[in-house]
Amino acid sequence: MDTATRLRQAVISWAADDSGTPVSAGAADELAAELGLRTVVLVEGVSDRAAVEALAERQGRTLTAEGVVVVPLGGATSITRFLRLLGPGGLGVRPAGLCDAAEQRFFLQGLERTGFGTGLTPDDLEALGFFTCHADLEDELIRALGTDGVQQVIDDQGDLRTFRLFQRQPAQRERPVEAQLRRFMGTIGGRKEHYARALTEAVDLSRLPRPLDGLLAHL
Repeated sequence: MDTATRLRQAVISWAADDSGTPVSAGAADELAAELGLRTVVLVEGVSDRAAVEALAERQGRTLTAEGVVVVPLGGATSITRFLRLLGPGGLGVRPAGLCDAAEQRFFLQGLERTGFGTGLTPDDLEALGFFTCHADLEDELIRALGTDGVQQVIDDQGDLRTFRLFQRQPAQRERPVEAQLRRFMGTIGGRKEHYARALTEAVDLSRLPRPLDGLLAHL
């Protein structure tokens, strides 16, 4: 297991620890020093992490060599806990991240509660390194590629027949294809993460979703 993975696991364990024991904190601190950590990118789930790392790779970047690690929150409501761990009383590194428009309020509250500003509005998030997806990152990638482009990726992955069968289900028949695509990606464990990477690898670099492009530029 590499240092970045161990650090990610240590931070997640630390955030989940309500006992106040310093074990995970100590492990995270040691690993952060070993890695030369300067930024932790907070994203909601593993699919967002896959997309961020895939885009960095396409740009010829190695995030860990830059002192950057992407950590999934497991839900936007955990943001305050993670921000506390990253600040002066924790690892002492700068945070950045992605959020969905529906979760902006949790990120704004978390940033205020952990000393990153007062009276923050959505317009303040990007200056702090947090970029907002319209619905979610899958929605952003679908719009960037177009529905035909996404279906071509699905075909390339060998899943087009499965998607066509999915489209014929009664609950899906009357839905727009964009909604069908988003739902299809979340129907089986691991598929959402797989397609976040596959779509990011397929999208034209001149048509990147603004939140994803902005985050990588910020880093």
